[in-house]
Amino acid sequence: MLIKSKNLKLFSLMCMLIIGAVLISGCTEELKVYGVEDTDTEATEEEHAEEAEVHWSYTGEGGPEHWAELGYPDASGSEQSPIDIPAGTLTHDADIMFNYDSSALNIVNNGHSIKVDYDEGSTIEVEDNTYKLLQFHFHSLSEHTIAGEHSDMEMHLVHQSDEGEYAVVGIMMDEGTEENDAYAEMWDYLPAEAGEVETIEDVTVNAIDLLPEVRTYYRYDGSFTTPPCTESVNWFLMDTSVELSTAQIDAFQEIYSNNYRPVQPLNDREFSVTI
Repeated sequence: MLIKSKNLKLFSLMCMLIIGAVLISGCTEELKVYGVEDTDTEATEEEHAEEAEVHWSYTGEGGPEHWAELGYPDASGSEQSPIDIPAGTLTHDADIMFNYDSSALNIVNNGHSIKVDYDEGSTIEVEDNTYKLLQFHFHSLSEHTIAGEHSDMEMHLVHQSDEGEYAVVGIMMDEGTEENDAYAEMWDYLPAEAGEVETIEDVTVNAIDLLPEVRTYYRYDGSFTTPPCTESVNWFLMDTSVELSTAQIDAFQEIYSNNYRPVQPLNDREFSVTI
């Protein structure tokens, strides 16, 4: 059957529209696979990872050794975190100014860790820059090692400046003999199952209470430790740990006992120290 000229033009136009829609859809899916939306410039490491359609984990086919293959190319970069801090590495003076206020306990099990989203208004000042506290979360075992040794856990306080730069304060957490009161009430609400953020009524947390008393730190340039493993992250890892009781460590490890990325090559990076 012959197609009339007018109908042929209409048929061709419809084909072009269909092809264009397919191409646009493909581009959008690619952005999602990389964990980045084209309109999203403010997301934190967990928010990027949660938006990604590619499944990643800490073991098996989705484990850290496969993250680059899964669509997170930064995972094979030259400035990745965590790292081992060699014995004898010099530390910075305790010169970070912590301007933390209390926050509601906005807590969630996001499928990779326990995370607390922090209310606006808290900052740190360091290296002539101001960074807003966005959230903190936990890993077990620790992600960084010091002289090759893991701590039982590690907490990351994730900050971002108005210019979009990230700063993460890392706190090592070790088993002690007594319950840590600063963590006790928060620990009562650790969500065992993945779900949505829950704001616990009448419960607040102040991140200043979660820090060690001695706040000297190791300073280096690294990355997020979870996909998308974005680099150019300023790392401030405290060299003094906080202690939790055996029961507190066990309570977290009953939920997550293997949510840490292995240490990455230091490559040509150097540790910044106080001059």
